[in-house]
Amino acid sequence: MNPLPRWRIAAGCLVLAALVFMAILFAPLYVRNMTLQNYVDGITHRVENYGKSDDVLRGWVLDKAHELNLPVTEDNVHILRSGGAVRIDVAYMVTVHAPLYTVNLHFYPGAGSR
Repeated sequence: MNPLPRWRIAAGCLVLAALVFMAILFAPLYVRNMTLQNYVDGITHRVENYGKSDDVLRGWVLDKAHELNLPVTEDNVHILRSGGAVRIDVAYMVTVHAPLYTVNLHFYPGAGSR
């Protein structure tokens, strides 16, 4: 059997290094978004929160988003009420600047009571 050429091993190492770099760059954003998602889900599933005003609920979501260092504004938080149920949707974007590459990541955490 012929051994792999050195350039293939080097190319494989470069691809692996790029994947690790991207994971290090993007993973914290996805983890913080998941934390916000779980927080919003918790708000909508606690019965005692159904009577809270939209401004109070929005304030809680904004406080948590800012605690997580996410660029969420008042305009990004939408609260819908229907038949005694509460739904909170959050839509925001994070711009990530990497060497030679800039990407806008769009996140849509949301949850509703039943």
